[in-house]
Amino acid sequence: MKNTLRLTTLALLMHVSGLALAAPTASGLDLGGADKAVRPQDDLFRAGNGHWLATTEIPGDKASYGTFIQLRDLSDKRVRGIIEELAKHKASPGSVEQKVGEFYAAYMDLAAIDKAGLAPVRPLLDGIAAIQTRQQLAEWMGRNMGVVNTPVGLGIDADFKQPTLNRLLTWQGGTGLPDRDYYLKKDDERLSKARAAYLGYLETLAHEAGIKEPAGAAARVLALENQLAEVQWDKVDNRNPGKLYNLMTVAELAQQAPGFDWQAFLAAASLPGIDQLSASQPSFLTGAAKLLGEAPLDDLKLYLTLHTLDAVADTLPKSFRDASFAFHGAALTGAKAEKPRWQQAVANVNGALGEAVGEVYVQRYFPAADKARMLVLVNNLLASYKTSIEALSWMTPATKAQAQDKLSKYMVKIGYPDSWRDYGRLEVKTGDPVGNGLRAAAFEWQRQVAKAGKPVDRREWGMTPQTVNAYYNPTLNEIVFPAAILQPPFYNTKADDAVNYGAIGAVIGHEISHGFDDSGAQFDGDGALRNWWTDDDRKAFEAITAKLVAQYEAYQPLAGKHLNGKLTLGENIADLSGLQIAYKAYLRSLGGKPAPVIDGLTGQQRFFMGWSQAWREKAREERRLQLLTVDPHSPPEFRANGAAVNHDGFHEAFKTKPGDGMYKPAEERIRIW
Repeated sequence: MKNTLRLTTLALLMHVSGLALAAPTASGLDLGGADKAVRPQDDLFRAGNGHWLATTEIPGDKASYGTFIQLRDLSDKRVRGIIEELAKHKASPGSVEQKVGEFYAAYMDLAAIDKAGLAPVRPLLDGIAAIQTRQQLAEWMGRNMGVVNTPVGLGIDADFKQPTLNRLLTWQGGTGLPDRDYYLKKDDERLSKARAAYLGYLETLAHEAGIKEPAGAAARVLALENQLAEVQWDKVDNRNPGKLYNLMTVAELAQQAPGFDWQAFLAAASLPGIDQLSASQPSFLTGAAKLLGEAPLDDLKLYLTLHTLDAVADTLPKSFRDASFAFHGAALTGAKAEKPRWQQAVANVNGALGEAVGEVYVQRYFPAADKARMLVLVNNLLASYKTSIEALSWMTPATKAQAQDKLSKYMVKIGYPDSWRDYGRLEVKTGDPVGNGLRAAAFEWQRQVAKAGKPVDRREWGMTPQTVNAYYNPTLNEIVFPAAILQPPFYNTKADDAVNYGAIGAVIGHEISHGFDDSGAQFDGDGALRNWWTDDDRKAFEAITAKLVAQYEAYQPLAGKHLNGKLTLGENIADLSGLQIAYKAYLRSLGGKPAPVIDGLTGQQRFFMGWSQAWREKAREERRLQLLTVDPHSPPEFRANGAAVNHDGFHEAFKTKPGDGMYKPAEERIRIW
């Protein structure tokens, strides 16, 4: 079951790819993956990764490949082992062990899935067919919140200006392609190819479901989505919390966005009597409501039917699964083969019962000592950040005091939550993969709904322990590092400190820095959306970040495709500042003593080579196009080189000079935090 609701306003997630999972040398670097023919002074990324890039093939079931993906594979294998071991034991009915085992087993039974046909999803489809009025349309959308990708998404999260209170918010949705650009940029050959693949996918869904004139049905649905794309906000505006926060009553929403029955929609979504909500993209809601009120009802029902089939395609017969992969996998990402079914099953178990599995995961794979060591490392980075803020030349004392206050209030979460989620009310049935996925989505939605209007639980995590990632949450002012990323090669207790600081140290610094990027810096130390800057300091900050926008917009990852410097600004700030802070923390860790030379490299050189190898990745062209369109992160090679080229320590470590590919005069280097 796909998670079709992705509210990206709060979780500024980090995408990283790291060192190859090869036996490290004494330093912890993978020297065999480096390219000795390339000088770091010319191209740090290829100096650290050139041989690996030249000799590594992307596996057929991957859109991209690097240690981030390899660590995900390792985490999945561990979770698979946990699930299969739980399934072997005779678990008592209703126990979490029974639920995990049955959920996995049902998803894995392809023969039973093929035999069942469309019967498991028929109740949903019949519900759509029975819609006769606009009110019933709104009610169906509300009842299936979190299950099917419809124009109006809902979420419950901390109110931007009252961060101790959970608030209902809306989010634009309803389109099956990754971004509005796929619909609107008609002259872009690559995007047009993806759009044609989507049209073909919709036609296949309609044909396999027995819908008359499937080609015409697909065209009608695509036309509706095109109208939605025309009123969606672009990716840059969606990064600005000040524009996204629009508090209003439901009555005000109905007045501003007429044509849609908001009361019926919210009541069906288990949210009757909501007093206020935050309309994240108000002009989109106006346009979407108009479309939902004026488009032919039969077209809207057809749209819901095909979106429903897409949402559950992975648990429908083979023709649906093949069509889903042909579009979502091959056309959009360039993958040559589907992921193994067991790995898809693990992803679905993680989505439905992730913390239940995570509790076992940390018992086996994350000793308490690792958490203690990580906390020391995080505190070292926070101390370096404090010193760095104090030394800023472009910021006045008044704003510095506010920045220091914010930094002092950071909440640090490492490894796993202190309390585990209760799955007692989630019903999992033997041999019912479609129903299990639908019930899991409904269970999660009800869990979210129960929080509306209530105090924020600061103990809650947005990721499971077995997730290979990390994030900063501005409304909680927290940095979060799940257990699965806190292992070699990102963090290796047997490796040299220089490499650890260049890898996991920069990860930590990156997440700390998100609190001070162009978006995170709009929130104060208590997580409230508030301007704590003087006007002059804000202007100085924006002048510096404008240079970073220009630097990254000069990069061209694909022919004719430049990076969007404004979309990637927050992540580029976090990379640049995180690398600076990690380097200062590494120097601090030396205690004034010189670092030894290991593997022919000084400590400073090992730090930057560790940073370089932390971005090791290859990606297929289709995947790169997708990420360039939707992802706020720059491609790995530009993250590695783009931050390092501004770093005084890099130029000192490798003695760069005019004419070198990575040389940048000291007066032109961009320094922020």
